[in-house]
Amino acid sequence: MKFHWFHLMPYPHLPDDFRERAKSVWVDPPAGEFYDPVKGHQVYNDYLDQLEFAERAGFDGICVNEHHQNGYGLMPSPNLMAAALTRRTTKAKLVVLGNSVALYNPPIRVAEEMAMLDVMSGGRLVSGFPVGTGMDTAFCYGANPATLRDKYREGVELVVRAWKERKPFAFNGKYTQLRYVNPWPVPIQNPHPPIWIPGGGSIETFEWCVRNNFLYAYLSYWGYENGRPVMDSFWETVERMGGEKNPYRAGFLQFVGVADSDAEAERLYAGPAEYFYNKCFHIAPQYNNPPGYQSIATIRKGVSSQVVKASQNLRGANVKWKDLLDAGCIVAGTPQTIVDRLNDMADKLHVGHVMLLCHYGNMPNETVYYNTTRMARDVMPKLRARFSEYEDKWWPKSPIADVQKPAPLAAE
Repeated sequence: MKFHWFHLMPYPHLPDDFRERAKSVWVDPPAGEFYDPVKGHQVYNDYLDQLEFAERAGFDGICVNEHHQNGYGLMPSPNLMAAALTRRTTKAKLVVLGNSVALYNPPIRVAEEMAMLDVMSGGRLVSGFPVGTGMDTAFCYGANPATLRDKYREGVELVVRAWKERKPFAFNGKYTQLRYVNPWPVPIQNPHPPIWIPGGGSIETFEWCVRNNFLYAYLSYWGYENGRPVMDSFWETVERMGGEKNPYRAGFLQFVGVADSDAEAERLYAGPAEYFYNKCFHIAPQYNNPPGYQSIATIRKGVSSQVVKASQNLRGANVKWKDLLDAGCIVAGTPQTIVDRLNDMADKLHVGHVMLLCHYGNMPNETVYYNTTRMARDVMPKLRARFSEYEDKWWPKSPIADVQKPAPLAAE
C-alpha cells in the first residue's frame, strides 16, 4: 500500500462569522474583505513546508490540486506549487491532481507544463486530470457545462498523444485545432507519467479509466463506508470490461488524526475539522451542479459529487467533532485505531493508493507535523505490506539516475 500526503490548502483565517457575512466560500466571497495577502504569504510558505516535511517523514507522494476563487483551496495553479516542490524534494513523487484540462486554451499548455515538472523533478510526476467542479469551471472560468466533459476528454487525448508521439503532428478536434503539435520539453517518463483521474462519482468515468488504463482516484469527504457504493461500482466496471482487479488502479482520500487517546485526538483535531466542514463547505446552492454539468447516466444513478454532497448536507448546519466521527468523515484516535480502520478500508474498497489529509481547516503547524509524524511512524509501517502481491503499474518507475543520458559530443 502506498501513502500520499494530500494538501487542499484552505485559507485558515476566515472569521468566526464568515457564514453570516458571506453567502458562499466559493465563486464570490469578496477577496478584499476576507483574504489578507500578507497573511497569505505566510500561509503558502507554511503549506509548502508541510509538504516538504511529509517527504522527510516517509510519505510516498505529496499531492496538490486545482481550484479557483474560493477559501476552500488556495491553489488556482497546482503546477506552481509542484514547481516549487521540485527544487526542495528528491524522493517523494509529485502527485498533481490538476490540471483541469478543459479550462486551458489550447490544452497543449498542460502537456508542456507537466512535462516541465517531470523533467525538473527527475521523472517523479504523477499527472492528474480532473474535470473540475461546477463552481471552478462554469462559474469561475465561464466554461459551458454542457460541453465541458467532451472538451475535457478531447484535451486529455491531445495531451497524452503529444507525450506519446514525441514528433510533430496535426490535431483536428472538435474544440481544438492545431496545425503543429510539437511540445518541448517532453517527459522523462516514457511514454508518459502515470495518469490519475480524480473523481467524485461520475459513472462514465469508470469505463473511461479502465479503457485507457488510468487510475481512478475517489476524492471523498464522507469516509470509506460512504465511499463503498462508488468503489463497488468501479470494481464491477473493471470486472465487466475484463480488467485486472489490481488495487493500485484505484485511490481513495481519507481524513486522519493520530493521537495517544480519543481525548487527545479531540483536543488536537476537533477545531480544525469543524472549521473545514462548517466554513470550507459553505457553498451557495445556486453554484451546485450547473445544468449540463452532470451526465445523464450519473443523474440516473443518483450520484452527486463529493463537494456538492457536502455543501448540500452541511449548509446551515453546525457540524461537531462527534458528527464527523460518527459519519466516518474522519478516522481519529490511537495508532491502532487508525491501523484497524485503514485495514478495514483496504478490505472493503480494495484501494492500493491512500491519500491522507493530515492537515485540514485551520490546523496549526505543530499539530500538522505531529499528525504527519505519528502517521508515518506508527501507522504506515503496519500497512505497507498490504497488496504487495500486486504490481503497481500506475506509479513512476524512471528516476533520473536510471535515465539513459546522451553520449558526449565527439571532439572535432
